[in-house]
Amino acid sequence: MAKVLLIAAWTDGQGQQHPAGEVVAVDDATAAALRDSGICDPNWVGPTGGKDTTDWAGPGGKDTTDWVGPTNTP
Repeated sequence: MAKVLLIAAWTDGQGQQHPAGEVVAVDDATAAALRDSGICDPNWVGPTGGKDTTDWAGPGGKDTTDWVGPTNTP
């Protein structure tokens, strides 16, 4: 599965509508088709900005000091 950032509205194969700005999980073939058609941002690399998770303070990231969600204790 790949996650893509939509830059245009898109309706998936099940008829569900997704607005621009939404991040959706799709299979690799669909991700490629969305990139080729200009519906998703081809340069978006996800919330971590790449493989280094130190700049992502969310669940599973290395730096959880600013994250007050379920992976960090208050």
